[in-house]
Amino acid sequence: MTGPDAPSVEMLWETHEPHSALRERFGFAAPAEAARWVAELLDTHWGLAGVCERVVMSDRNALAWVTTASGRIVAKWSVAPERFGTLAEIARLTAWLDGLGLPVSAPVAALDGSLQVAVDGAASVGVQREVRGRLLDTTVPTQVRAAGQALARLHGALATYPDATVVVPHPGPERPLAERIVAWLGSPRAEHLPAADRRAVRRLVATAPADPLPIQLVHGDVRSANVLCVADEVVAVLDFEEARWDHRVVELARSAVLLGTRYREWGPVPPAVHAAFLAGYCSVHALTADEERWWDLLVLWQAFAMVPSGPDPTGWLSSAESHLRRLVGG
Repeated sequence: MTGPDAPSVEMLWETHEPHSALRERFGFAAPAEAARWVAELLDTHWGLAGVCERVVMSDRNALAWVTTASGRIVAKWSVAPERFGTLAEIARLTAWLDGLGLPVSAPVAALDGSLQVAVDGAASVGVQREVRGRLLDTTVPTQVRAAGQALARLHGALATYPDATVVVPHPGPERPLAERIVAWLGSPRAEHLPAADRRAVRRLVATAPADPLPIQLVHGDVRSANVLCVADEVVAVLDFEEARWDHRVVELARSAVLLGTRYREWGPVPPAVHAAFLAGYCSVHALTADEERWWDLLVLWQAFAMVPSGPDPTGWLSSAESHLRRLVGG
């Protein structure tokens, strides 16, 4: 039960019962126990005194909103040991981006200067100041355009990050993009799609540019759930934990397709949103001729990749097929 001195607990996107998740995944018998642990941790490692008001969980990660004398903070921790090293590097990357003046949620250094603290080998914890803002609203064209501009600036910085291969090891020679899409079309991940659609996409891939595109470190999960806005300004791009190596135009297309998604009941956005997002990006960092030729096909690929194998209540298949008809002139 959540008492008067205990934080609320909830799941970010899963339907798992939150009190059970708190106990089974994080080892806390009750929300008040989790709140005490967070308070002691902040006092010991950051010298901060505060009251934990809310805990939100996702997989083996948790976020706690804490009110302190100097404002609200967010403590985020993971109990997945295989991720601890990467989380420390992501904190360092985020601090570097913040130093360049980019809109990110920068880590708050602990008393010993650490940006990410390992606690008894069982948890890896980071602290950030709460960034005030609302999740990106894709019905507001100026916000969509601003999100495209923010992604372009992030890509420009990420391409120069000196320790990119420490965050994510370089994958080596990149598999040709056309080959990646064809392989995906023939994999179990696409077998639920109509055969006629898969054949049509293969024909389009055969006409795509053959020259390889460069790869770089990219964010990995730019969408409404990870973009905070105030009016028409992006004030923070959150959660770099899915950072990976890829073509920037692949992330651009994937982000355009997923831009409206938040935590549950994901659904597609209309073509006008794709166009506004692309226009914002290109106002900062123009695409090359080959990237421009890839753009529509990559949007199509990412749209089909979102089609669920079961019920499709938000219309991903109809959205993807509509885009396909536009490309083939049907």
